[in-house]
Amino acid sequence: MSENTPPDLESLQQKMSEELAKHWKMFLFQGILMCILGFVAIGTPQLATLAVEIFIGWLLLVGGIIRIFTLFRAPKLPGSFWSIITAVLLIAVGLILVLQPLKGTLTLTMVLIALFIFQGLASVIIAFQFREHLKSWGWTLFSGVVDLVLAYMIWKGWPDSATWAIGLLVGINLLFAGITLVFTALAARPANPD
Repeated sequence: MSENTPPDLESLQQKMSEELAKHWKMFLFQGILMCILGFVAIGTPQLATLAVEIFIGWLLLVGGIIRIFTLFRAPKLPGSFWSIITAVLLIAVGLILVLQPLKGTLTLTMVLIALFIFQGLASVIIAFQFREHLKSWGWTLFSGVVDLVLAYMIWKGWPDSATWAIGLLVGINLLFAGITLVFTALAARPANPD
């Protein structure tokens, strides 16, 4: 640990290392599973795109219904008018994505590109912050750079890439996140694992 590191941060880092070592098999399993799902999505990007869109549609639809139900149970909450409008929009967009998922590919592709840019930047920042404490920080950095490169490539090919981009991006992201978890788990395992 660095001499300039505050004691609270040192104890937090120690606890994080201990928890990673204690549960390294769980992280390894999760990483392997994410790699398998990533390969499946990469092999069938159009199907993966459709699955992601329908899943997002159902999330929005259910979220909107729950929001309306909550508002009817507490109608005098401040801002309830805007909450109802938001809930109706969530339901409408959810229905469009569930019933006609191909119409939402362009918008969802742009949203996913923004998500990967944010995730890539966050991974790069996290990698540099933890480079003194995790041996596998380079994999986190690599994963972040891959996210940023993929976001750029899909954006450059937009709108033609919208039919397969979501599935491919999700697949590649799952694959590299899985690889990162596998190497983190292997680096964190104790010298004499159970």
